[in-house]
Amino acid sequence: MSRPARPPPIPTRHGVSASCVALPSFKPGAQPWASVLDFLAERLPQPGREGWAGRLERGEVLDENGHALPPGAAYRGGTRIHYHRALADEVVVPFEETLVWQDAHLVVADKPHFLPVTPGGRYVQQSLLVRLKRRLGIDTLSPVHRIDRETAGLVLFSVRPQDRAAYQALFRERLVEKWYEAIAPQDTALAMPLLRRSRIVEEEGAFFRMNEVAGEPNSETRIQLLEQRGPWARYRLEPVTGKRHQLRVHMNALGLPIAGDQFYPRVLRGPDEAEDFANPLRLLARGIAFTDPVTGEGRRFESGRALDWPAVRPR
Repeated sequence: MSRPARPPPIPTRHGVSASCVALPSFKPGAQPWASVLDFLAERLPQPGREGWAGRLERGEVLDENGHALPPGAAYRGGTRIHYHRALADEVVVPFEETLVWQDAHLVVADKPHFLPVTPGGRYVQQSLLVRLKRRLGIDTLSPVHRIDRETAGLVLFSVRPQDRAAYQALFRERLVEKWYEAIAPQDTALAMPLLRRSRIVEEEGAFFRMNEVAGEPNSETRIQLLEQRGPWARYRLEPVTGKRHQLRVHMNALGLPIAGDQFYPRVLRGPDEAEDFANPLRLLARGIAFTDPVTGEGRRFESGRALDWPAVRPR
């Protein structure tokens, strides 16, 4: 039995892939919305009813086949609609990414501080993925791993959808060698190199922070001293595991909070507050090495960026 033809993909707009929303099905007479506008205004209150009405009038809300829905489009449960996210006052990140490698399968970019890898929250156009899609004209580009918005350095992207799972498996199965650099206070009492193992979980009441708790370790980082300058030192960090904020949490737990960290050891600036572009987190995804699962070739890439040494003493 042949499968029904899939609807054509929704094209990107200014490098931004369309968001998809499923319209739930209801029994006859139980449907709570008469129109698509009613549904959007209630379920997705931003940008508000007037904002959604304007998008419908401009043809910016699409059906499953990519056709613009009219302003008075009736609600049809069991279908999907698409729209492109846009922010009226998006903050511009005043730093540029650089391209390290590009072939038919893989793109490697060197990300600046403050730029998120993918769109989210208050960043859409100002994300590495969207910037690269616009720059390279590759709508199928997809990140195969993530680094924090505050962290600079190397990020890998799959070019072809059929290759994506193979590249992602490298990270899931820990077949990638990764090393970072960080600037943090020096402590001559700590014997280097050292191995930090602990259990890291999300901090209760603060979704954007992680912390160490008692229990079976789920994170592991190798730490090596590279250089000392006054009260500061530069470290090489090799994460064996990939827990969120792992390097920041491990360094802070050792009494070595990374310079410029706004979350550890205490919150200086919340995730929705304005950035201080003059004081980045001194954490850099310096290098990455692996065997390419598509071509079989050995790959090794290094960031061309350098961390700035802080002008002030550790707090």
